[in-house]
Amino acid sequence: MRAWDRWNRIRLAFLRTRHSGLDIDPHASSNFAVARYNLAPDCTLRIAAGAVTERIPGRLHFVLFPGARVEVAERAWLRTEVGDVHIVVFPGARMVLGPECLVNGCHLSAKSEVRLARGAMVGPGSRVFDSDQHDLDDARPERSQPVSIGEYVWVSSDCLVLRGASIGAHSIVGAGSVVTGEVPPHTLVYGRPARAHGKVGDRSKAH
Repeated sequence: MRAWDRWNRIRLAFLRTRHSGLDIDPHASSNFAVARYNLAPDCTLRIAAGAVTERIPGRLHFVLFPGARVEVAERAWLRTEVGDVHIVVFPGARMVLGPECLVNGCHLSAKSEVRLARGAMVGPGSRVFDSDQHDLDDARPERSQPVSIGEYVWVSSDCLVLRGASIGAHSIVGAGSVVTGEVPPHTLVYGRPARAHGKVGDRSKAH
């Protein structure tokens, strides 16, 4: 075992003593030791076997409010080489990063629920919000609706995926797009707002 891996394991053990809701599988990458954890009481963060991140201190941020629930599934990759990854989950909300998904230099925020299915990818500079984030005015309060990103979807760089968005399996969202509604499976969309511009085949074996 390398010295830095030994240090990582020691730090992970220390973090678990500080945060009772932190559950990192022993077979997940020890690099999760260098993430930043802002975990409120009564939240849960579970990171499964085979999940990985880079050993770049402070580039992966977890912010969980009371009652928040986050699941990082097996072999998910929270990639920080090209930019920070922010995982922000508000009181009572839930976020699921499915098996083999990739979140790469992006910001994911849940006030209701954000769910990425198996093999889904969210690229650098992209942001996913399931809420308006603030009241519009004194007569129109903030609204939240779950966001679903299906199996093998690719949300490319600098996109916005907003409350109520549902992106069907194997679809691609082109760079700089804004997604506000439903995207059918196997569909290429782009634009602001995103509109359909073609079909996409089976992405399950794409790299």
